[in-house]
Amino acid sequence: MNANNRTNQGDGVTLRQAALIAGFGILIMVFTTPFAEFFIYPKLVISGDIEKTAQNIATNQGLFLVGFFCYLITALCDILVAWALYVLLAPVNRSLSLLAAWFRLIYAAIFSFALFKLVTVFHIAKNPDYVTVFGSEQLHAQIKILLSSFRYEWAMGMLLFGIHLILLGILVYRSGFIPRIMGILLAIAGVGYVIYELGPYLYPNAGLGLITITFFGELIFMLWLLVRGWKIPEPVVARESAPL
Repeated sequence: MNANNRTNQGDGVTLRQAALIAGFGILIMVFTTPFAEFFIYPKLVISGDIEKTAQNIATNQGLFLVGFFCYLITALCDILVAWALYVLLAPVNRSLSLLAAWFRLIYAAIFSFALFKLVTVFHIAKNPDYVTVFGSEQLHAQIKILLSSFRYEWAMGMLLFGIHLILLGILVYRSGFIPRIMGILLAIAGVGYVIYELGPYLYPNAGLGLITITFFGELIFMLWLLVRGWKIPEPVVARESAPL
């Protein structure tokens, strides 16, 4: 393989390939997460009416499973993107790139763990025997606790995701082969995530709706990866000297 077609990690994955993998991974999440979060979840989970929520899940099991697998695909894509971004930005600073990847991987692990709450909710809601054993009130209370835990644990994981974006922004800004504005937008998005997720605990009365605009920084970065990622110049790896 030609030296200038390899990364300096020697792992057989070029920076261009890593950029496109990361871009397509984020693109998949752009569809799966909003579909589950804004289309499926609100149809099933009715705020303030846990009895109706339990009934919705029990009578729409297929829709609930579609939402669950959309979330699961998102978690798997986060792992893939964490790896691809590490490969892409390791030439800038291997240690910092690894740290950024770990923050995203830990976030993905927390999110995956939170998803088990939905598995338990599904199992409880679809099995009528639980109503007979525990009674409807206790069963509904359990479902409410599980759904709330899913949201809280995911929100805590998003704090780590915000830190990941801040570190990613620093790496992109220092890369030299990605426009610095992308690094600035990613760092701003990361700060936005941290402020937004801490809101309910530190400043519950603050209106933070406008801060969600900063989240689009990652989407702009995704578009750059998909459109310009295949033009990223590969680092030149020095050839070994021929033996005398």
